[in-house]
Amino acid sequence: MRLDEAILTAIEYETRVRDHYLNSTDRIRNRAGRRVFELLASEEQGHIDYLLARLGQWRRDGTLSLFSLTSALPTGEDLQKALKSVEQLEPRDILDDERQVLDVALNLEKETSDYYRRLVGQVDGPAREMFKRFLEIEDGHVAMVQAEIDYLSDNGFWFDFAEFNMEH
Repeated sequence: MRLDEAILTAIEYETRVRDHYLNSTDRIRNRAGRRVFELLASEEQGHIDYLLARLGQWRRDGTLSLFSLTSALPTGEDLQKALKSVEQLEPRDILDDERQVLDVALNLEKETSDYYRRLVGQVDGPAREMFKRFLEIEDGHVAMVQAEIDYLSDNGFWFDFAEFNMEH
């Protein structure tokens, strides 16, 4: 696959995820959940802008300069620290509509991560580093959406950690 094709496809993935978040914010009952969707939509738009700039440079002069690609999500280390301070979460009701929105978001994020994972195995040099960073961020988005589903579904897990121990 040519690099410009890979970037254009990445833009399509990012746009689908962004549009889902933007179009779904009014279906999320809780204010914090809406803010998370707004944050994720904004982050996906930043990804689109970044990819468009890289595509423009590639088409102009055949080079790919990488700039820092940040995420509004906490790092894995910060997340671990925050989880240690959580004692017990109170379950919340989740509406079918919200569950559907989260399930779609999870599937879109997984598809996007899978695309970047394939690209990391297919390209070299700066393109590989760029797609590797996108993979890290999108994998974080998958974890965040899954954590919200787990928490709202009251299945005993939050960010893949058991909230209780059946052995006591």
